[in-house]
Amino acid sequence: MADRAALEVRDLVVGWDATAVVRGADLDVNGGELVAILGGNGSGKSSLLWAIAGLLRPWSGSVCVEGRDVGRWSAQRRAATGLRLLAQTRRVFPSLTVAENLELVDVAVGRPDRDRLRIQRDAWLDRFPTFAAKLDQRAAMLSGGEQQLLAIGRVVITEPRVLLLDEPSAGLARVAANQCGDLFAELAASGVAVVLVEQDVVLARRLSSRVLHLRDGRLAP
Repeated sequence: MADRAALEVRDLVVGWDATAVVRGADLDVNGGELVAILGGNGSGKSSLLWAIAGLLRPWSGSVCVEGRDVGRWSAQRRAATGLRLLAQTRRVFPSLTVAENLELVDVAVGRPDRDRLRIQRDAWLDRFPTFAAKLDQRAAMLSGGEQQLLAIGRVVITEPRVLLLDEPSAGLARVAANQCGDLFAELAASGVAVVLVEQDVVLARRLSSRVLHLRDGRLAP
């Protein structure tokens, strides 16, 4: 029997109030694969990722992570399986320092390998060395692009198994966006299942092994 996909979504229906924005989406993503999802504003891309991550309750359908049906699981329990979401809005704690923002993963992922997390943090700082001099600076003092990079760093250093990215290039300069894109491609090459929602079509097509379009609430090539 063939191995199960790392992420399997079947006939997912998601909406807000009385309006369905995702109407029967199917999605399979294997470990080692980066799948891009494109679509217009309001097409339901963010809602799809939120439902997969457990932050939005779907009206119907199923979500499986590495063969386990997680449809009734909380977002926290899904995260414990290695499922991570980078939300579209910058998720940093402005009153905390850069170092404290990064250290929050110690709490978020639950009983982490702290030595391993430190190695991953240092690797991220090597990739974006300007942050090494800002570890004691409050996140509120960072530029918008720097806050976005910090949010990305906090997600990737946890070594996700399934990574959901909602417009990670938003607010980033081209050089930084390409650096992050290379990082996402490396994560996929290492075996992570990556789902990339992105408005930068050129970047999405460069990175992805497959491109899907969310139209009329459904995913299609």
